Amino acid sequence: MAYQNISIELAEKSLLGTMLHENYLIADSNLEAAHFISQVHQNIFTSMLQLVSERKAVDYITLLTTREPIELGGANYLAELGSFASATKFEEYETIVLENWRERSKRQMMEQAQQEDWGIAEIQQALDKLMMQYTTTNTSIKADLMQMAKRPFEQENSKTGVLTGLLDLDKLLNGFQDAELTIIAARPSMGKTDTMNHIALKAGWDGYLPIIFSLEMSRTTLIDRLIAATGNFNRLKMRNPYEYFTDGQKEKWMSTLGMLDNANIEIDDRAGMTVPQIRATARKIIKANPDKKPVILIDYLQIIRVSNPRDNQTQAIGQISWDLKQMAKEFNCPVICLAQLNRSVEQRQDKRPVMSDLRDSGNIEQDADVIAFLYRDDYYAKESERQNMLEFIIAKHRNGPTGTVFASYVKDTGRLSNIAWSVAR
Repeated sequence: MAYQNISIELAEKSLLGTMLHENYLIADSNLEAAHFISQVHQNIFTSMLQLVSERKAVDYITLLTTREPIELGGANYLAELGSFASATKFEEYETIVLENWRERSKRQMMEQAQQEDWGIAEIQQALDKLMMQYTTTNTSIKADLMQMAKRPFEQENSKTGVLTGLLDLDKLLNGFQDAELTIIAARPSMGKTDTMNHIALKAGWDGYLPIIFSLEMSRTTLIDRLIAATGNFNRLKMRNPYEYFTDGQKEKWMSTLGMLDNANIEIDDRAGMTVPQIRATARKIIKANPDKKPVILIDYLQIIRVSNPRDNQTQAIGQISWDLKQMAKEFNCPVICLAQLNRSVEQRQDKRPVMSDLRDSGNIEQDADVIAFLYRDDYYAKESERQNMLEFIIAKHRNGPTGTVFASYVKDTGRLSNIAWSVAR
């Protein structure tokens, strides 16, 4: 066993040394920190991942900036790793390390099974899960092409995403699609949160699993808004429904709560969450609801906490938007994130937002699949002919058309609906 551990550690040194020379292998490999048998090597690989996430070069000097040298084996140890590098042997050594990790995990699992008196089915399930973590992903497109061969000859259901019920918006976007990141941006008081609530309610009633991360607004306030929009209740009267509601509204109260309950909305209102924390929470909720397709909604982007506080705002927002896109791909579901626009909008005669108005936009324009701006003319011009109308300005649509569509928006209740001309078409 000691001899085997020495050979494994040499393989790990070769992998780490090769990654120091070829940084792209850090993200492209199948490795995780837990796969390494050496704690020092786990620390080194974790630091490598940190530098990659910060979009920095990875070498023995930058590694020393991530933690105490002793945790990385010391400066000399890091410098010597390069001598073990072998790009031609990388996949072979990676397999050796992964096989060893799997065997270690299997032994640990069997010890746990013996201590906790697992049944045969429970042991088999754990073994299957372990094998799935190790199995190579199939990347061949042959099966996909075989499936597509019949498409011109058989009628199929059109691929729609998560619909909003707003006909013009659904026609333009064809719904919010799996694995796509949508940014909905606006100045304060334009209706961002009410738009998010509308999407969550419609998605829930359509059988999806809406997961809302409300980083600014409390859970109670958000639920009040959801009730007001569902029951078409005035939000001011919602502050004291006992005193201000009519008898008809009180009779409608319980049925409204029932409708909201049927939407099965999940809400996490913890402030200062990071994307990894959002991802971990979403994963638990998704795991607990395996029969439902998730839709993740976040309010809002600029107050998501960054893992590395040393980043400036532009770098931080860029990292957050990239992480959100990766989360959409990982869960294969729509991720819809609200964003705040900067004050430069207020200084123009035409206050309709444009792409440059995204505050500290970083890589949002690059990472997002859809960017929608919200605008209300009656907010700026009280005499506007467009009273109670919300504009959706689709400024970016990676896989479809852009343009502007309208919805009815009653701010007193927070309810969005179709405008008469949308229904009449």
